Amino acid sequence: MTTAQHTVEKIGGTSMSNYEAVRDNIVVGSRSKDDLYQRIFVVSAYGGVTNELLEHKKTGEPGVYALFADAESDWAWGDDLTKLVKFLTDINGELFEDPMLKQQADQFITDRIEGVRGCLIDLQRLCSYGQFQLEEHLLTVREMLAGIGEAHSAFNTALKLQQEGINARFVDLTGWRDAELLPLDEKLQQAFDAVDLSRELPICTGYAQCKEGLMRTFDRGYSEMTFSRVAVITNAREAIIHKEYHLSSADPNIVGEDKVVPLGRTNYDVADQLANLGMEAIHPRAGKGLRQNEIPLRVMNTFEPEHTGTLITGDYVSEMAQVEIIAGAKGVFAIEVFDQDMQGEPGSDRKILDVLSRFKVRFMSKDTNANTITHYVDTTLKHVKRVVKALEEAFPNAEIGTRKVALVSAIGSDMKVPGILARSVKSLADRDISVLAIHQCMRQVDIQFVIDEDHYESAISALHGALIEPHNHEYAIVAASIE
Repeated sequence: MTTAQHTVEKIGGTSMSNYEAVRDNIVVGSRSKDDLYQRIFVVSAYGGVTNELLEHKKTGEPGVYALFADAESDWAWGDDLTKLVKFLTDINGELFEDPMLKQQADQFITDRIEGVRGCLIDLQRLCSYGQFQLEEHLLTVREMLAGIGEAHSAFNTALKLQQEGINARFVDLTGWRDAELLPLDEKLQQAFDAVDLSRELPICTGYAQCKEGLMRTFDRGYSEMTFSRVAVITNAREAIIHKEYHLSSADPNIVGEDKVVPLGRTNYDVADQLANLGMEAIHPRAGKGLRQNEIPLRVMNTFEPEHTGTLITGDYVSEMAQVEIIAGAKGVFAIEVFDQDMQGEPGSDRKILDVLSRFKVRFMSKDTNANTITHYVDTTLKHVKRVVKALEEAFPNAEIGTRKVALVSAIGSDMKVPGILARSVKSLADRDISVLAIHQCMRQVDIQFVIDEDHYESAISALHGALIEPHNHEYAIVAASIE
């Protein structure tokens, strides 16, 4: 396999749901037939499919996995699996006009789902005996179910491209009926050693079964890790993520399309701050591999293929100190532990982190003073209640409170701008937005404001207006100069 000539490109779920846009804007575009190759595509499941397989990412509404994991649901997961077959074959019906191709696609995904159904029935029967505990197998079940979504979209895309005369190759990394469990890098090396990139277009699953267990560390960010390691293992010249929007100075739906500008350049540090807020350009652990191997990452808009997108590298620093993007997160819970016994007693924070870790609750930020530690967490109310109960046991004399808030951040590769904090706070005060907490690190790559959730959109607009819109002309010049 030829190295250092090809790109590795990830296509997100929303983009995957529009096959014509993927084909016309990403796979083919204005390329001649000879230029179609020297690319590897890592694909996500179609939009909404992983929610049905696991649970809804935002609302927590149970999918097949959540119903199976809930001992009280009995056979509800089986009914949900039956509905899933119809959902996925309906997607096939929209994609394939040729009845023979639709039959082939339906057969593929039905065989997968019915195989999973048989496996789960056997597992449920096995765990009815006291010697076998279901909890010990749930992570494996979650991985097996997650892989169905990517196998479905990758198989369909390869089949459709083959029908249209492109030598696409379905690369199944999900481990379906594999005889051995390999480390991720070894599995990827083995898979791509068999591919000739000069004349084949591999369409590979975003989920990869491996000895490390991707979901144990990344949960639903697993496809970005697969994408990153494929780029590293195959020594790609560039990694590209295709999304349904530009990586812009703010959400255009909040600020207005006429006021935001796509970022032309930024660095992995900024990408990490965005990931912390749940607005992933790329998962921080996935970005680490690209950064260490000096592989540039480009984020592109599927629906504007002529735009060069945002180029992310490890060494970039903006020519002038400025804010590059205003981003945030709603639905954040503040968990505050106030205990006067903390003063002078080391280890309190560690005890809180142990509780958060036990319930797999991710914290986005925190603040402390002499007797109070507050963690801002990205999780559901159900998990917050469990955390609070455990904290009450760990800190019997403490007052523990929770509050739903929003985080809004000003982020940039170099924000060493005198007076930036004062301008930020004034812009919020001018809109009668109270700041509940402020976090600013010495590294000067972001400032976080904790505010009432009701003020989220107003705060985004206020900060964008004060910190970015006066510089939009400079942004436009930088974006236009990227080749």
